[in-house]
Amino acid sequence: MPRLAPLDPADFTPEQQRIAEAITSGRGGLRGPFLPWMRSPELCDRAQHLGEFCRFHSSLDAALSEFAIIVTAQYWKSQYEFYAHAQMASNAGVSDNVIESVQAGEEPPYQDQKQQAIWMFVTEYFKTHRVSDATYERARAALTERGVVDLVGIVGYYGLVSMTLNVFEVGLPEGAKAPFAE
Repeated sequence: MPRLAPLDPADFTPEQQRIAEAITSGRGGLRGPFLPWMRSPELCDRAQHLGEFCRFHSSLDAALSEFAIIVTAQYWKSQYEFYAHAQMASNAGVSDNVIESVQAGEEPPYQDQKQQAIWMFVTEYFKTHRVSDATYERARAALTERGVVDLVGIVGYYGLVSMTLNVFEVGLPEGAKAPFAE
C-alpha cells in the first residue's frame, strides 16, 4: 500500500508543473520515484537530471547500464525498479537467462567480459562496501576509467531510486507480478 496519497496535478505549484512537464516530455509520465520526489520539487528536478544522464548519456551502452540497474534493484529488492528495468534490459539485449539469474540473486551466465566486470564490481561493493584492487582493475580494463565512474553514478542513482520506491511503497502497475517474494 503506497504511503503517499496521489498528487493532483491541478494542485501543482508552478515549480512542480514545470518539473512534471519536463519529466513527462522525456519519460512519458510521472511514475516510479518521481511521484514521491514531486513533494520536494528541487530534489525531483535535480534527481531527474541525474537520472537522465545515467540512463541515456553515460559512457556505458544501454545493455550494460540496464544490467547494472537490475543488479542494483535486486540488491535493494526494489520490486518496481526491477520490474521496470528487467524489460528495458531485455530490450537492450541482456539475455533472459542473465536477467533471471540476477533476479534470483545468482551469478549470471555472462554475455561478455564487460558484464562480468560490472557484476563483480557491483556485488563486491554491496557485500563489502569497498572494491578490491583486482576488481577495480578488471572493471577499469573492461569499461575504462570513465566507465567505472559512470558505473558508480548509475549504481548510486538507482540506489536512491530503489530506496525511494521501497520507503514510500510505490506499487507495481495493476496486474504486474512482483519479481521478489515478500
